[in-house]
Amino acid sequence: MPRILVTSALPYINGIKHLGNLAGSMLPADVYARFERMRGHDVLAICATDEHGTPAELAAAAAGQDVRTYCDEQHEVQKTLGERFGLAWDYFGRTSSPQNAELTQHFARVLEDKGLIEEVVEKQIYSIDDGRFLPDRYVQGTCPTCKHEKARGDQCDNCGRLLDPVDLIDPYSAISGSKNLEVRDTRHLRLLQTRMENRLRSWVDAADGWPSLAKSIAYKWLDEGLRDRTITRDLSWGVPVVREGQAREGFEDKVFYVWFDAPVGYIGATVEWADKTGGDWQSWWRTDEGAGDVTYVQFMGKDNVAFHTVSFPATILGSDEPWKTVDRLKAFNWLTWYGGKFSTSEKRGVFMDQAIDLLPADYWRWYLTAGAPEGGDAQFTWEHFQSVVNKDLADVLGNFVNRILRFGNSRFDGEIPAGGEPGEAESWLYEEVDAGLKTIAEHYQAMEFRKAMAETRALWAAGNEYLTRAEPWSHFKTDRERAALGVRTGINLCRLFALVAHPVIPFTADKIMAALGLSGEGFDWPEASAQEILTALPPGGAFTPPDVLFAKIEDDAVAEWSERFGGGQE
Repeated sequence: MPRILVTSALPYINGIKHLGNLAGSMLPADVYARFERMRGHDVLAICATDEHGTPAELAAAAAGQDVRTYCDEQHEVQKTLGERFGLAWDYFGRTSSPQNAELTQHFARVLEDKGLIEEVVEKQIYSIDDGRFLPDRYVQGTCPTCKHEKARGDQCDNCGRLLDPVDLIDPYSAISGSKNLEVRDTRHLRLLQTRMENRLRSWVDAADGWPSLAKSIAYKWLDEGLRDRTITRDLSWGVPVVREGQAREGFEDKVFYVWFDAPVGYIGATVEWADKTGGDWQSWWRTDEGAGDVTYVQFMGKDNVAFHTVSFPATILGSDEPWKTVDRLKAFNWLTWYGGKFSTSEKRGVFMDQAIDLLPADYWRWYLTAGAPEGGDAQFTWEHFQSVVNKDLADVLGNFVNRILRFGNSRFDGEIPAGGEPGEAESWLYEEVDAGLKTIAEHYQAMEFRKAMAETRALWAAGNEYLTRAEPWSHFKTDRERAALGVRTGINLCRLFALVAHPVIPFTADKIMAALGLSGEGFDWPEASAQEILTALPPGGAFTPPDVLFAKIEDDAVAEWSERFGGGQE
């Protein structure tokens, strides 16, 4: 049985995630994990909240809470929202866990023993009015490259350039807004990535299963020349800088940089899972303990690619320990909000708690997957959301299930009818189903989600075309057996549509299966021939038409949401 480890970029703790976060990592990871589970594979899907770093402290201060309390609450909020959206993680952990701290400190010790970490004295910005050193994200100013006026001290969100706080033009404190800053000496640990450059390039060269977007970002970093990166910060919230169980002298008031400990959190959360369930985490992460047969698949937005293809691999490979590295990395572009960026900090866009209160999860899951930002950025508008939901879910899938089950219920008393022999319409359908299922599976395996959804939609449409050809309602009075064949085949199509829908709209798939009396059957990917699949439910089985699966989104709702959340003016 193939073993597949699935992780998505860890959602940051500083507030509820927006639809762009969902579309670019967590949702496709879940869709893919569900598909692979349906194929009978051994899947471990791991995620966690990323809880350290400057934004967590700032968000906690803004909320009037100590940072631990804030993170405790936000972890539960994000975990619950993920579950409401059907994100079926095997475990949702925390980077603030003791397990992650122990692993982070382990990697730091090993890398230092390998000569890849050294103590350095650096110039860092000190805020006189705040009375403290300012870690990179506590400093904002104008980007020296693109002149964006709200660049952070670690990275410019506008042009993507990595920065040091001292690079910023007209810097100011993100805490107080004070420009009363000066540069002072402070001692830190530095990861010597430059010593790993050739090894990292060879590793990226050998990578297979990465889309061009991921490789191009990795090569951009490598071609521009890696820089040695400081991996500690003057903060109180984070993984303590210790060695051999003791606080490192001179580092008592420092912690490891969030981008050093956060990727370790994939492993740390798996250790949490093992501690809770009795599972064997090492068989998933240590190639000397059985992880050699694991296929590791990562999902993330393009802004996280460099850290996962260069920085974290520098840690993993630099340790010279037998850790599992990523095999397939699926990178996404951005879902934009009316052409601009969704923004957690600026509250721009629709956020997961708002979305799930407006409409059930499957509306969002389908829309975000069918329009996944794979080949380029994808734009969200209310009008486009309305159009996709109404056409795909209400008119194609919902209409099919509603038509056939209501007709079958009224004419055959809610029981799958016997009679009729397959003819021309069924032969056409079998060909459509055989070809469609093969193509859908190929697209899922290639992690081409837009294409998988397009073929899923086409399969649903073929079901509607079949009903047009079979015309069971026209034949009911003149040829009851022919009508029975059309209804029986249509009901079997409902089961098939539930199966192919399960990875992307699992709640709806459950409703369809319940309507067919198959709630306990589970979901296996249909591997048999179309003729076998479409005769799997024999005559005599009971069914009950469900309530409307998808209500159409009306123009009034779009107008209301546009007024409430904004749109074109953004």
